[in-house]
Amino acid sequence: MKHIGTQLKQSVADAKKTERGELMRYFLDRINAARVGDGFPKMSMPRIGKMLQKIPTKDLYYLKRVCDDSKNFSKKFWYELNPEKYTKDRVADFDKKRIN
Repeated sequence: MKHIGTQLKQSVADAKKTERGELMRYFLDRINAARVGDGFPKMSMPRIGKMLQKIPTKDLYYLKRVCDDSKNFSKKFWYELNPEKYTKDRVADFDKKRIN
């Protein structure tokens, strides 16, 4: 017979799982895989939570689908979070600063 403590620990862990948390974990795993490959440090769960805090859960499902359909998950993710950062004017300014 198993000890009651092992059953209680499992039930508490399952109770804390949420739909939004699972989506955040999915994004975190996919982005960290790309970041480590590029030589950047891994992101933490609180950091991704702060970035996604104002996005409703239904929009996170859309973001997941769009990123999964793209060739590069990480690139598409960052673009969808802030598309104004990637306009031609901003990219041209960035290239000028990088050259100097």
